[in-house]
Amino acid sequence: MNIRLEDKVILITGGASGMGRATSIAAARAGAKVAICDVDGKGGEETLGMTLAAGGDAFFSACDVSSAAQVEALVNQTVKKYGRLDCAANIAGIEGKWGDHIADAPEANFDRVIAVNLKGVWLCMKYEIAQMLKNGGGSIVNLASAAGLVANPGSAAYGASKHGVVGLTRTGALEYARQKIRVNAVCPGAIETPMLSRIFDVVPHRGARMADIEPVGRLGTADEIAAAVLWLCSDDSSFVTGAALAVDGGLTAM
Repeated sequence: MNIRLEDKVILITGGASGMGRATSIAAARAGAKVAICDVDGKGGEETLGMTLAAGGDAFFSACDVSSAAQVEALVNQTVKKYGRLDCAANIAGIEGKWGDHIADAPEANFDRVIAVNLKGVWLCMKYEIAQMLKNGGGSIVNLASAAGLVANPGSAAYGASKHGVVGLTRTGALEYARQKIRVNAVCPGAIETPMLSRIFDVVPHRGARMADIEPVGRLGTADEIAAAVLWLCSDDSSFVTGAALAVDGGLTAM
């Protein structure tokens, strides 16, 4: 499949590394105009350079997705530069502290993970949808996780946030289906990213087992997730909304 996004404007959060970076570069190659955001300014500027080198028309803006004012300003900045917003990939997220069971987990960790991973997606959807209603439609893709479909002991905050993203996705899809706004989620399995490396550092036995746990016998790549995200953004998926697409090497089929 040759995904094409010519004449589309896409906003990508979490663009400084990993799946957000891969999606930004792939979107540029597909012909989209790309608005990249992240709290990590250095990483975001690096992604911008890679996106421009891929032939894209793009800009980077620092943004904390847990701040309503910053998210609203980001959407407004995108529309001011490109005139519209057709697609959004809400990828920004944090893993938080892993390893603690619920009774031992710090409250501050739960609050921060929910603020970024769940409230952040809700805020992005809120302002993206408002703009897409003016456009006459659009496509939103939220990054959930296999941990949003099945339980993973030792990561209650992360799992709760990603289950919440799936719920937000389905609700948004139903609320705006007649307004031609599609809302879907991608649920990655174990993907080779800086976030996964950090988790392996804290819970080292996961690194030794993860490739074996994945039915396909390997970790996924950020490029594979980017391809799924951009397919859901594209007109090729025009009859798909409310889906939680597992891109997980078969992990959640077990």
